[in-house]
Amino acid sequence: MNIERITQTKDIKNFSLEEMETLALEIREGILNRVSKIGGHLGPNLGIVEATIALHYVFDLPEDKIVFDVSHQSYAHKMLSGRWKGYFDESHFDEVSGYTNPEESDCDSFVVGHTSTSVSLACGLAKGRDLRGGSENIIAVIGDGSLSGGEALEGLDFASELGSNLIIVVNDNQMSIAENHGGLYQNLTALRESNGTCECNFFKAMGLDYKYVAEGNNIGVLIDEFKKVKNSNYPVVIHINTMKGQGFDFAMTHKEQMHWTMPFDLKQPENSSLGDASENYDDMTCEYFLEKMKKDKSVVALAAAVPVCIGFTADKRALAGEQFVDVGICEEHAVAMASGIAKNGGKPVFATNSSFMQRAFDQISQDLCINSNPATLLINTASVYGMNDITHLGIFDIPLMSNIPNLVYLAPTNCEEYFAMLDWSIEQDKYPVAVRIPCNGVIHTNVVVDKDYSNLNKYQITRAGEAIAIIALGDFYQIGEALADMISEKTGKVPTLINPRYITGLDDELLNSLEKNHTKVITLEDGILDGGFGEKIARFFGASDVKVYNYGLKKEFLDRYDVAEVLKKNRITPELICEDVL
Repeated sequence: MNIERITQTKDIKNFSLEEMETLALEIREGILNRVSKIGGHLGPNLGIVEATIALHYVFDLPEDKIVFDVSHQSYAHKMLSGRWKGYFDESHFDEVSGYTNPEESDCDSFVVGHTSTSVSLACGLAKGRDLRGGSENIIAVIGDGSLSGGEALEGLDFASELGSNLIIVVNDNQMSIAENHGGLYQNLTALRESNGTCECNFFKAMGLDYKYVAEGNNIGVLIDEFKKVKNSNYPVVIHINTMKGQGFDFAMTHKEQMHWTMPFDLKQPENSSLGDASENYDDMTCEYFLEKMKKDKSVVALAAAVPVCIGFTADKRALAGEQFVDVGICEEHAVAMASGIAKNGGKPVFATNSSFMQRAFDQISQDLCINSNPATLLINTASVYGMNDITHLGIFDIPLMSNIPNLVYLAPTNCEEYFAMLDWSIEQDKYPVAVRIPCNGVIHTNVVVDKDYSNLNKYQITRAGEAIAIIALGDFYQIGEALADMISEKTGKVPTLINPRYITGLDDELLNSLEKNHTKVITLEDGILDGGFGEKIARFFGASDVKVYNYGLKKEFLDRYDVAEVLKKNRITPELICEDVL
């Protein structure tokens, strides 16, 4: 195979155009091989193969530097920088991550996993080059879907001020994760339809030079265009028209479904990647909303380019109509918009993944909580059981959000409690509320759960006992149950088990009562300990004789971890906790 000739980036410069076209087929074979077996981003990578080959052929990596936005489309880049075995040989799969990583290769400048960042990062590289008198090319590769993000717009707005070499490749496949949203995309359509000549030009309005390439999956054409801007002394946008999923029919016709996928059968992809057939919170949350929307036209669900995080596939979005809003990659806008909807009589719920909600911290604090508007935030994958790439960790939300005044943050322990909390939040009109979507499977209870959570910070004793109290938050409540059983078995005494429910406040009355007949308190939280829930409990008992044991995760960036290993490392198992406490 031609790919076997690639041991370093300069090797591709010896390829003929015909060999590069064969190489493109091999790269797609490698992408499909890896993703079909272990999952990953499929459509974005298939669509940018030719552009990546052309970039590597024209530019001189690692001296020249490419920053891939999100970097979920960097698989071809990794193969062309010598990491191709990670796509063809299962024994090497673990050697490469799903995103760029400088520890893997000096052809990667950053660990990147969030969207809309590449232009700003590239501006920084270019400014650093200019300060030291360098001459290398700096290239930012950004998809059309990422352009709607605030940081992308900020970067584009500044780029022209550099007045030096900066090449921005806009990979326009007419898709975000789902469809694009926003007025910007009307101009991209006009640019494509006019072959880049229409008078209204977003990029030129930003002060940037502009070139359009209609054949964005044509290696020869791309090479010619990239050669024209190599070593330029001004910022320029190369707008390329590509096809998401190029080379794999199913990915081309199911673009949203195959943006990112679990492992699937290459021979029968139509039977794969259709979502979890078992009971799951995504589908149940969507069905809950659809029923709620039928009864109450003021209810609106908002998403920021990841509508399926609460089950809103294209057909469900159509059913919801104007009561579902995808704002595109604009988490900050979504939170502020939710605050405005709540202020003006609507019942908004903004849902996204925990690692994406981080991007809207300022809006949660300033636009929502200072104004105390009763919007609901649904936090998905906020758990050690959630996504495990270093760029998508969901374990930092508790310290991040629970210390914002006025916010009520709830942690359900089972399915019934989750929907009760969600329904209360939507119907109440006093507080901004966030609810963690459980992430440790759909766990049901026969116990009647509370429907009203307006009496804030009241914990729930689920087993009354003595000597030892276990305060088990959210997804770790089931570990608390197992721990309580083990302590009873080992000591002959029943410990007290508590479901705190509220992440954002302390139940002073209940905690004071524990001092009467308890000497030890154990806290369990599905998140990092530093600045978290358990530390608040420890502080409460600081001046007393009660000894507090906090169990949660160490503050660190984990990458592609095994949950059981992380729990064991942090001693979050009933056996290890008993060893510590007893």
